[in-house]
Amino acid sequence: MNRRSVPWLSALAVASALTLTGCVAGGRESASTPTASTAAFASADVMFAMMMIPHHQQAVAMSDALLAKPGIDEPVRDLAEAIKTAQQPEIELMETWLDDWTTEFGDTVRMTPGDGMMMAEMDTSALEEASGADAERVFLEEMIVHHEGAIEMSQALLDSGENPEALALARSIITDQTNEVAYIRDLLSEY
Repeated sequence: MNRRSVPWLSALAVASALTLTGCVAGGRESASTPTASTAAFASADVMFAMMMIPHHQQAVAMSDALLAKPGIDEPVRDLAEAIKTAQQPEIELMETWLDDWTTEFGDTVRMTPGDGMMMAEMDTSALEEASGADAERVFLEEMIVHHEGAIEMSQALLDSGENPEALALARSIITDQTNEVAYIRDLLSEY
């Protein structure tokens, strides 16, 4: 089993528990006037948010670690800033969804995403220990793997999700991070 599959097992267990306890609407509409985030959602939508929040948090942390280092070239620094700028609002959006879904359907929908579900796919110690061009290369290589994980999670949501906002975010992540992976590969060609 590779390290990237471990979080999926945890999330699958959480999603199964949510489904079994009846806390996920699974397409059921709210009795009050529903917002887009509470109109319909399935266990896949909950799992996506719970997995993507810590995944994005890790990308922000990786970007912060790189930005704290002296001597980082401007294109790599700009990429790290762009990742933070894009992903922090998405974290906040998904946290709002989980809060909304909790309000509608009970406390078991809202679990702390980081509890045992932080992405195990990245060993960030190499980035923390590296400096200069080595740090840039490590950051870029790790970010490709990280983005590929987000693309995979987003595709899984498109296959089984229901919430329109979550599906739109998944499509956006696929497009944006696929483009960023191509850009990162171009940057890596200089190392």
